[in-house]
This record gives sequence, C-alpha cells and structure tokens, in this order.
Amino acid sequence: PDDLSPKVRAALEAHGVGELYEHQLDAWHAARRGEHVAVVTGTASGKSLAFNLPVLDALAREPKRRALYLYPTKALAQDQLRALGTFRLPRLRAAIYDGDTPADRRWQVRKWANLILSNPDMLHVGVLPHHDRWGDVLSNLAFVIVDEAHVYRGVFGSHVGNVLRRLRRLARVYGAEPQFLLASATIANPGELGVRLLG
Repeated sequence: PDDLSPKVRAALEAHGVGELYEHQLDAWHAARRGEHVAVVTGTASGKSLAFNLPVLDALAREPKRRALYLYPTKALAQDQLRALGTFRLPRLRAAIYDGDTPADRRWQVRKWANLILSNPDMLHVGVLPHHDRWGDVLSNLAFVIVDEAHVYRGVFGSHVGNVLRRLRRLARVYGAEPQFLLASATIANPGELGVRLLG
C-alpha cells in the first residue's frame, strides 16, 4: 500500500515481499478504516501478514501504542515472536507474557513492550484482575489480535468470549477502544463467530 510506513515497507522488501495478496490488501484497507476484521483463509495463506501489517505500521508511527496478540497455545506465540523479530523494526518491542514469564520480568513486559503476545488464560488470570498495573497498556491499547479464532467454540469459546468482553470494558474504562483483528482457518460462519466472541 502507498500509505504504508517506509520502515515497514523496507522490512517487507528485505523479506522478498514486493506486493500483497488481495485478502491481505483488503484487510489492510479495512483496518485503516478502523473496522474490526476477520481474516479467514486456508493454512499458509498469509493470515499473519494480514494482521501484522496494520499493527507494525501503527507501532512504527507511534511506538507508545500497544497491541495484544492472543494465541491458544504458547508454541504459536513463540513462533510469532520469532517471526516478528526477523523484521528488525527499531520501534517494535515485542515480548511474551504467559505463565512461563518469570515474575521478575513481568513488570518489564508491562512497562516496555508495545506488542504483547499472550493467551486467553493469562489475560483472564494475569491481566484483567490486575488492571491497575496494566493501566498504561490498557489506555494505549490500539489492537487486539485473536489468532486461530476457529478454536474458540463451544464452552471454551463462551469462556474466551466473556474474557474478551471484559477486556473491551476495561479498555473503555482506561479510555481506549481497540480494534480487533481475528484470523481463522476456513469456517462457514466467521462473521457470526467474531460477533459472538467480541459481543
């Protein structure tokens, strides 16, 4: 896109990405309009870039903004952290906040990271009940990424939906209205799933 941050553009070109797929470009434009977005495509079709692009662009322009990435497993968060590190963007400060994060490092993640990778369980037990410690993150929360959204169905999905609604309410208390970008494998009802998860 023409309006992409030059630093992000250079990072993509260094990875050999000269143009986007149509669904990635559609997601970019929808995110730029401030819409909540669900990217629903098959495996290895570029979903991560579709949701990373608006986040990386926003953080390159305004590093005080915050993004929260939620994954159903720790391994997926670790994979994404490694992938984000390969962009080598100077203003990107990504860190994992989960049950394995040492206690003496947790406050550093809260204060320093502008892209926090976690999971719904940790959001439920480690963030939302202690929102006073997370005030700076919540007041600057611009994006919430929910990857692998198709796994949040049934009873598990209803629990995650309640956690996400609590996150939205608390963000509002702190003056933020984050954009939600969901990524999912191909499913029949992505819009309905997104509405049920986010309220």
